[in-house]
Amino acid sequence: MKILGISILMLGLLSGFSIGIDRLLGFDLKTSIRNAVNPFLVMEVAEIIIFYLLIIIWAFCSTRLFLIKRSEKQ
Repeated sequence: MKILGISILMLGLLSGFSIGIDRLLGFDLKTSIRNAVNPFLVMEVAEIIIFYLLIIIWAFCSTRLFLIKRSEKQ
């Protein structure tokens, strides 16, 4: 229960911080909330490529670790 509470608290604080920064940059409230709710709308092409590259690396490493552990059990 503590972990859930801490996670929700962190989500609220970080979302509020993000909305506050957007408001200081001059965005209206609707745009600030949309940017906080869906961060992929504000990503540029290079950031999207890096994001997908990190997901591919994570999936490769996880699969490799799984196969190594599976082969050790046999």
